[in-house]
Amino acid sequence: AAIIALLDPYDRKDIIEKMAAAGVSSFAMELMPRISRAQSMDVLSSQSNLAGYRAVLDAAHEFGRIYPMMMTAAGTLPPARVVIVGAGVAGLQAIATAKRLGAVVSAFDVRPAVKEQVQSLGGTFIEVEDDAADGETAGGYAKEMSDEYKAKQAAKLKEVLAKTDIVITTALIPGRPAPEIVTADMVAGMKPGSVIIDLAAERGGNVAGAKLGETVVTDNGVKIIGPENITSSVATDATAMYAKNLLNFITLSVDKEKGTLAFNAEDQIIAETMLTRDGKVVHPKFGGEEVANG
Repeated sequence: AAIIALLDPYDRKDIIEKMAAAGVSSFAMELMPRISRAQSMDVLSSQSNLAGYRAVLDAAHEFGRIYPMMMTAAGTLPPARVVIVGAGVAGLQAIATAKRLGAVVSAFDVRPAVKEQVQSLGGTFIEVEDDAADGETAGGYAKEMSDEYKAKQAAKLKEVLAKTDIVITTALIPGRPAPEIVTADMVAGMKPGSVIIDLAAERGGNVAGAKLGETVVTDNGVKIIGPENITSSVATDATAMYAKNLLNFITLSVDKEKGTLAFNAEDQIIAETMLTRDGKVVHPKFGGEEVANG
């Protein structure tokens, strides 16, 4: 049998060992390599797109004001100020959605390379002055930064968040707990009625005080929301996209002449997602030595 799914391999190593013992071939869709050929199979990207979109709508629902500037006979309403922390797939979609709704949008990311992407969507990139900063791995993910950089980052964000109405955090590091970026001190400096949506709550959270599946209201009146499985709130689209990701992955391994599944371990996509095969854990990150050929 073969299992192809979101398997949460970093936190569920017990399942990996059980699948190996059962002789199951297993593939973790979270481990899909960031290469052009695998884009149509990239589950994290397809689901993160929806998460970023939905987070902006949820924030609007919780916020006591409107997003756009509105000039009326009764006076002018200022636009909401939105900050997105983490300009990956979810963050970029959040920027685009908030901008479409009329907010003034800024974004922060440890990867300087995403500055142009943020600006192309109409956002302002929050820069931390550090000549040595390069927070991007070879695979395009964010990586852990130095303590010196974190200190500069904290000072800059505290200044920005004091003027911010809505914060959406999306920062994740593969295989690690989510980095705490928005500290209790920063939250304490925010305005009453501000809303924070922590999309990293399922991995421990980017925001001090965030609790998965709960809304926490701080002493100074800031709402911190830690959504659980936020894509389930747009279940029809999430399911359709996930199904297409799976179909594309399976199609890659169908032997058209025999009509059977044949996983080619020399293919980068197969090699980097395969956890178990032939009774063994084969992925080097989870105890395997190497993926067998075949």
